[in-house]
Amino acid sequence: MKGNLQIVALQLLLALQVVVWEWLNEHGRWRPYGAAVCHHIENVLKGDARGSVVLGQVDGQLSPYVIDLQSMHQFRQDTGTMRPVQRNFYEPSSAPGKGVVWEWENDNGSWTPYDMEICVTIQNAYEKQHPWLDLTSLGFCYLIDFNSMSQTNRQSQRKRRLRRRMDLAYPLIMGSIPKSQSWPVGGSSGQPCSCQQCILVNSTRAASNAILASQQRKLYSGAAGNAGTAGTLTMAKADQMQSPLSNSNFPCSPVMPSLSSSHGHHALTINGQNNLNRPGTQRITMGAARGTIPPGVPALPVKNLTGSGPFHPALAGMTGILMCAAGLPVCLTRAPKPILHPPPINKSDMKPVLGVNGMCRKTKKKHLRRGKNPEDVVRRYTEKIKVVPDEDCTICMERLVMSSGYEGILQHKGIKPELVGKLGKCGHMYHLLCLVAMYNNGNKDGSLQCPTCKTIYGEKTGTQPPGKMEYHVIPHCLPGYPDSKSIRIVYDIPAGIQTNEHPNPGKKFSARGFPRHCYLPDNEKGRKVLKLLIMAWDRRLIFTIGTSSTTGESDTVVWNEIHHKTEFGSNLTGHGFPDPNYLDNVLTELSAQGVSEDNLKD
Repeated sequence: MKGNLQIVALQLLLALQVVVWEWLNEHGRWRPYGAAVCHHIENVLKGDARGSVVLGQVDGQLSPYVIDLQSMHQFRQDTGTMRPVQRNFYEPSSAPGKGVVWEWENDNGSWTPYDMEICVTIQNAYEKQHPWLDLTSLGFCYLIDFNSMSQTNRQSQRKRRLRRRMDLAYPLIMGSIPKSQSWPVGGSSGQPCSCQQCILVNSTRAASNAILASQQRKLYSGAAGNAGTAGTLTMAKADQMQSPLSNSNFPCSPVMPSLSSSHGHHALTINGQNNLNRPGTQRITMGAARGTIPPGVPALPVKNLTGSGPFHPALAGMTGILMCAAGLPVCLTRAPKPILHPPPINKSDMKPVLGVNGMCRKTKKKHLRRGKNPEDVVRRYTEKIKVVPDEDCTICMERLVMSSGYEGILQHKGIKPELVGKLGKCGHMYHLLCLVAMYNNGNKDGSLQCPTCKTIYGEKTGTQPPGKMEYHVIPHCLPGYPDSKSIRIVYDIPAGIQTNEHPNPGKKFSARGFPRHCYLPDNEKGRKVLKLLIMAWDRRLIFTIGTSSTTGESDTVVWNEIHHKTEFGSNLTGHGFPDPNYLDNVLTELSAQGVSEDNLKD
């Protein structure tokens, strides 16, 4: 009897599974929701396996997000962004089953949780008292040191702190992972809640249900094998569907928690796959929806994971949902992913660029100073004015007939506050003392730049940190240049310490996304642009240290107003080809930095 009880207990233990809900980020990584959010999703799933989950009810930071359980997608209401979600399973003895969370410290000083797969691996090594853990087998070049509780990048040798904390354990379900079955059709009837949030959620579900119904009809009719537009989700009329209304369909309805799931044996089925319960399976099978879009059905591009799309994503997403809810046919299309890199290339296939010496340049830590003091630089490029016009000095905003606004603040022998000079090329006039002040606040490289028209006097240099620039020809053509091979440029700048020419001397700066790969067509104009880019690199003008416009991170290496093409085989992000005006535009940007075709003749 005792043995039988032990067997039953073991069977019950083996039947328990920890559920972790995850969403797919723009880098193709599945990121876990928190334990409290997962409990909330499971509770809604028990009440209505075809329902929608309002994440803001359990986490205020997730208030814009709604998960549609039928299509297994997360929808952001304010932007229209749709991301796949999945329901993953782990052992009860694993990290999520115990409520253990492993996190690393980001650049803002806050803590970011690891992907659940990595978290489980780290916890297993920690429990076995391993001194360290190499994450290379999981595709990450990091080394975890449990003694110092740090993470080290094996390439850059950068260290970050990590920590282990206890949180709410993730939800448990009883029973084996369900077999592939369709969703229940029936449901109790009831009056829907009339609040605005529930109306929006119900409309979201109607759109998702229409997507699923269309996919299943195409599958049953054999249309899945027909040629068509890949990645197209065709929406059917809402009145062709039967979507039961019950209290559990709406987020305002109370849901009672329970350990076991009354609907645990149900699963979303598309193409014979168990899409709800298969870990790592993307929830919408695009192949099932490959069919010809009916004539007269509008196509609304929904924002894809990279953020591209010709329409505002929120307008496209919400318009599609509302049109579907009203019984109108509509088609949601997803843009393809950008092609950032060419196919793999052997080193022997990389050739020097015609007319360009070498295949690599390195920058020095600092350009040599010309040994000229500010007064000499200003006098070199200006002419004295005998008759001063009655107009403003655009540096100090005082009248030119008056003394410089820097009088009493800045003093230089030989330059009186009332002296006015005219720049030789452009003819704009300023107080000489103001030009000295402007020079002192710049890079002090022996050059001047007119603050009005941006004309450069002398050779302008920048504050780019030390690094390496490589360039070579590869045997692949860019879109729009079928008759030319391609020039690939590889920039590599390591992280380091800021110097006196940078915003925060003595402080560390980061270098994200290096090495950076950029592309040009291997034709006459492309080679001309490369030569000027090499000149700009030598003058340290390609990069600078500042605040990233995309991430908001400060004290990091950023582009310096000379645009590059970093997308090889497409132009979905605006940084690729075809772009017939790019070469002319970049020549103009280089000229604005004082790097022009005239320099190639010198």
